[in-house]
Amino acid sequence: MSLPIDASEEILSGEAVAIDAQPIGFILRAAGAIIDMLIGFAVYLAFVFLGIWLGEIGVFDDATARIYQVAAIVISFLVLPVTVEVAMRGRSLGKLAVGGRIVRVDGGAIGFRHSFIRGLLGVLEVYMTLGSVAIITGALTPRSQRLGDLVAGTYSQRVRVPALVTLPPMLPQGMSEWARVADVAKLPDRLARRISQFLSSAAMLSPAARVRLADELAAEAAPFVSPIPPVPSETLLVAITAVRRTRETRALALADDRAERLTGRRVRV
Repeated sequence: MSLPIDASEEILSGEAVAIDAQPIGFILRAAGAIIDMLIGFAVYLAFVFLGIWLGEIGVFDDATARIYQVAAIVISFLVLPVTVEVAMRGRSLGKLAVGGRIVRVDGGAIGFRHSFIRGLLGVLEVYMTLGSVAIITGALTPRSQRLGDLVAGTYSQRVRVPALVTLPPMLPQGMSEWARVADVAKLPDRLARRISQFLSSAAMLSPAARVRLADELAAEAAPFVSPIPPVPSETLLVAITAVRRTRETRALALADDRAERLTGRRVRV
């Protein structure tokens, strides 16, 4: 038995650290979309009033007025949203208000192609249907993706989330000598993630479940550790995590120091 994890929604870094890439909720996404819709309509009304004024002073004839009207629609509901989204790297005024940003399904930044597809389909599903198509598709998809997101391969990611207070794992008392000689290899990403989740939520588990999960995770981690100390499974998991963290931090510090020394030599040359 293991802790429930939705692997399809999980993005892991190279050291099995889960990137906080939560999709924004349906209600917040709808609120952001309404803000962007109102801005689009406001820009269009500004074009309309400008067109009426230009018509009154004789600048436009009938043919020019029709061209102007089409241009106003295209600029207000397609060009402006796409330009803003590209310039702000997946954000808009509505998304800023609700703390969201459009990203690719793999968590990467979007480009012009993604924004153009979203904007083009947005004219249909957001403006021409007053958001009804977007509401239906958003309510039926796990990440609240509208039709444009499904075609472009994007979703709205939450970027304003409460900071998680995490305490670094401390080596259990009495295991310093073991840590000095222990060979602790890098754990598989999924296993490292499960151990991290278990340690962070162990206090909320029932005693029996806590012991059972600790035993199972310790058994899976055992092939990567030598020697195995005669300690409870949960203590072993804490020790493994602490040793790996300490050694990886030290390795990163050495790599940074080496890079600085190499850079300094190149500058002097």
